[in-house]
Amino acid sequence: MNRTLLSLLIVPVLLLGAGGMLFAQAVGLPPQGEDAKARLTASPRHSEWVTVSAAGGDRVDAYVVYPERSDPAPVVMVIHEIFGLNDWARAVADQLAAEGFLAVAPDFLSGKGPDGKGSSSLTPEAARPLNSALQPAEVMRRLNAVAEYATRLPAATGSFGVVGFCWGGGMSFLYATEQPDLDAAVVYYGVSPATSALAGVRAPVLGLYGGDDARVNATIPAAEQEMERLGKRYEVELYDGAGHAFLRQQDGRSGANLRAAQKAWPRTVGFLKAALGD
Repeated sequence: MNRTLLSLLIVPVLLLGAGGMLFAQAVGLPPQGEDAKARLTASPRHSEWVTVSAAGGDRVDAYVVYPERSDPAPVVMVIHEIFGLNDWARAVADQLAAEGFLAVAPDFLSGKGPDGKGSSSLTPEAARPLNSALQPAEVMRRLNAVAEYATRLPAATGSFGVVGFCWGGGMSFLYATEQPDLDAAVVYYGVSPATSALAGVRAPVLGLYGGDDARVNATIPAAEQEMERLGKRYEVELYDGAGHAFLRQQDGRSGANLRAAQKAWPRTVGFLKAALGD
């Protein structure tokens, strides 16, 4: 089976419907990294670029994808990896829209590239150090601005969540400590915040990790213990044999990454639907 077919696999997820009845829904996976551009080109969903004003004269570009539904949709913000807002992160947003969410992917390198441009003006090698240099306060400020913009759209409800990957996974968890109105946070293989910050968490947090990702996974136990002590919801899943970035690299680790993706993505969709409303 080739990589394109792997990225188009449909897997079932059980969701809790009205009256507490479980029902199955088909959930497609986001593409692998190299298949992202083709997926975006083929997408039937409406997407657009916007520029959102943040505090202090700051501005952040964001990619918005609208679901194909007639009623307002909950908002999910996508926090990109350390390589900036690339086609893969935008394809994740597109897949979230396919599942019924109004998806928004901010470019946290907005204004950081040549001539004040963002990720599109940078190679992955050039983006990485710029992304590493971002201050958490700036990221949180931009997330707040994008959340305010998105939830005020006529096509949106007032509920919003966040899902992040790698660097973005860590920022997703951190955002849960900073934003009391957040309704859900999903962490894909991102480091946990300092335990002293976890008292600020109000939203449920879902953490999804490759079993062979020692650096990231070393930060899980302390967060898990503290969240339990505080009585806060932090669900953790580790996938045996999968490595870092398993959702983007589904053909890696002799099938372990794909197996992880097939479990993690439906879990993500079900978690977000339950927390944000469908």
